[in-house]
Amino acid sequence: MLIADKQVAIVGGGPGGLTLARLLQLKGANVKVYERDINKHARVTGSPLDMHEGSGMAALQKAGLVDEFKKNFRVGADKKLIVNENAEIFFSDHDTKQNEDIENGSFNPEIDRGPLRNILLGSLQPGTVVWDSHFISMEKQNDGWLLHFKNSLPAYADIVIAADGANSRIRPYITEIKAFYSGITMVEINIPDAEKAAPHIYKLLNGGKIMAFGNRKCLLGGQKGDGNIGFYASLKADEHWATNNDLAHYDNTQLLQWFKAAYAEWSNIWYELFENAVLPVIPRPIYCMPLDQTWETLPNLTMIGDAAHVMPPFAGEGANSAMLDALELSEYLTSGKYGTVKEAISSYEINMRKRASMATQRSLENGERMHSAGALQKMLAVFGDK
Repeated sequence: MLIADKQVAIVGGGPGGLTLARLLQLKGANVKVYERDINKHARVTGSPLDMHEGSGMAALQKAGLVDEFKKNFRVGADKKLIVNENAEIFFSDHDTKQNEDIENGSFNPEIDRGPLRNILLGSLQPGTVVWDSHFISMEKQNDGWLLHFKNSLPAYADIVIAADGANSRIRPYITEIKAFYSGITMVEINIPDAEKAAPHIYKLLNGGKIMAFGNRKCLLGGQKGDGNIGFYASLKADEHWATNNDLAHYDNTQLLQWFKAAYAEWSNIWYELFENAVLPVIPRPIYCMPLDQTWETLPNLTMIGDAAHVMPPFAGEGANSAMLDALELSEYLTSGKYGTVKEAISSYEINMRKRASMATQRSLENGERMHSAGALQKMLAVFGDK
């Protein structure tokens, strides 16, 4: 095996990085994961993840973690409503019998980020994850790299794999290509104890998720496993709107006033989301890597997930693509098919870029469709074909 006697460093302990560590350890590789979170109990936020058959689920299958996944995925969380700005329902699959057989490939089971992380962490050898390791820089040393961290000692690795997300600090060591702004900004809103704080929306969700379309804007949200709900107010905006706008991040009254102005034709049923949101809300400009990006392969450095191909979230491909990257890279490095690590990395990167480009194109197209005139009817047509 190409990496039998090499120390592998994975920077970033998200779904992609942890999946890669698990898969490499199953092959006997020496792996460390350097994660900036202080410890495994650090809060994991964000919307639930839907695992896709040919990517996220395929990686979990290869990692031998499907049984654990079955114990933790949220039955019925994939059910959905499509509504207009007045919360009038135009599509619902709530009356359809909910599927619990995750191995039949007919649906995308959902799991909260915390339980997924715990499954992956529990599958790793003790001491694999080095917590409180905020990557700062690295330099070439011998045939490998010496990595420097904010709060811990330097570490040497023969091979470094960036899994440190959209704002990767390792990516610049590989390429100067940067992400471009997609034209869409999403304002993240979280409501705790939603049954009491937002009872109308909580009842409407009924444990599932909602996509609301109107006037070239969206509200996208869903139920979390802890009784909270999470929503994104998604709209076309200037790239610097998130920093230059008058959105009051720390005041619910002003936040509601912003919604009333920005979503002027939307029903007051949505007001309880903004009246009870945990502050501050977080505006997130959505960025995307160029579809035709390429770079010269390095002999002992590569990247997976958002570090390699950040894309809009409108096709649900982000975490799934990262986990598929992990699956494919692990196989390229351990299959015995290649003569050198560089050859294995090169083949992985060529395939990864092609695959990611197609997923990114779908995400961009969905984003445009969801924020266009007639978005409701366009999205109904999409789900009517399924």
